[in-house]
Amino acid sequence: MYLLDSNIIIYYADKKYACLDIIFEQETLYVSAITRLEVLGYHRIGNLKPLFEQLFAEFTVISISNSIIDSAISIRQQKSMSLGDSIIYATALQNDLTIVTRNTKDFYRLENINIYNPFE
Repeated sequence: MYLLDSNIIIYYADKKYACLDIIFEQETLYVSAITRLEVLGYHRIGNLKPLFEQLFAEFTVISISNSIIDSAISIRQQKSMSLGDSIIYATALQNDLTIVTRNTKDFYRLENINIYNPFE
C-alpha cells in the first residue's frame, strides 16, 4: 500500500508522466494530511486546484495524530529532515505504508521504511 508524497501528486497532473498511471490505478491510495496542505497550499496551483481537490477526495487522508507527531519529533531529533518529510515518514511508518516519491534523497537515511521511486 502506498503513501504518496506531494511531488508525485503534482507530477501526476502533467500527462507526460505516464509512469504514474499504474500507481493512481490502485484501489486505495493514502496521503498524509500534510501532503494535502502542501499540494493545495501550493502558490502556483492555478487551474489545477479542481483536479487536486478531486484526487484528495478519492485518497484516504491520514490525520496527523499525536503519535505521528511524537514519531516525527523523534526522527527530527536524530536526522536533519524537514517538518513535512518527518510527518510523511512517521505516517508511513505507523501505517506500514511504502512512500512513493521522486525525492528519495529526502528519505534515504531512514530505516524501517520502504521507498518507491516510479521514475527509476
